[in-house]
Amino acid sequence: MKRIVIAIDGPAGAGKSTISKIIAKRINIEYIDTGAMYRAIALKALNNGIDFEDIDGIEKLLKDTDINFNNGKIYLDGIDVSGKIRTPEMSSLASSISAIKVVREKLVYLQRLMAAKKSLVMDGRDIGTNVLKDAKYKIYLTATVEERASRRYNELCKKNIDVTFENICKDIITRDKNDMERKINPLYKAEDAILVDTTGKSIEEVVNEILNIVMKDGE
Repeated sequence: MKRIVIAIDGPAGAGKSTISKIIAKRINIEYIDTGAMYRAIALKALNNGIDFEDIDGIEKLLKDTDINFNNGKIYLDGIDVSGKIRTPEMSSLASSISAIKVVREKLVYLQRLMAAKKSLVMDGRDIGTNVLKDAKYKIYLTATVEERASRRYNELCKKNIDVTFENICKDIITRDKNDMERKINPLYKAEDAILVDTTGKSIEEVVNEILNIVMKDGE
């Protein structure tokens, strides 16, 4: 099979991770969760007692860091850290460390290296606009703030986490603003990306919509 590279961007809660995982499984390619890569760096910095303000320390840490994916699991320096990075603390730390220029440069380098070697679907905030500008398939997933907040609210309620719908809406609006206005590779739709609005659509409908784009082009 020819190498297939799919870049999926969009704001928080648009369904990028869920959709990307299913697509990867359907057509038997690797799913690269770029957010997980930032979580992994945050975990390593935390384990090594390196403050995020210590740019020299972070840069030294990155020189001896390897991240890879295999069968849906993320490996940090050869060790499976899939479970350790899925905590609220790592989520918060990942957001902070992703704003550090040297971290973004290192991870973008690794992401491009992965895409050059194998078929994959990669999701994030700047995949089609920066990381994989030459990706043949670029998708920009979006949904209304209310729809995205509702998904997040239901997800957290199932985990018995005490939250309010209003606060989640505020958090999403703030995160959108930060993502779209950040100086380093802000979130926006690439000119050649196909817009897919997931509002009111089932997961299966969105998956099929994207797969139809990929399969039709490959015919």
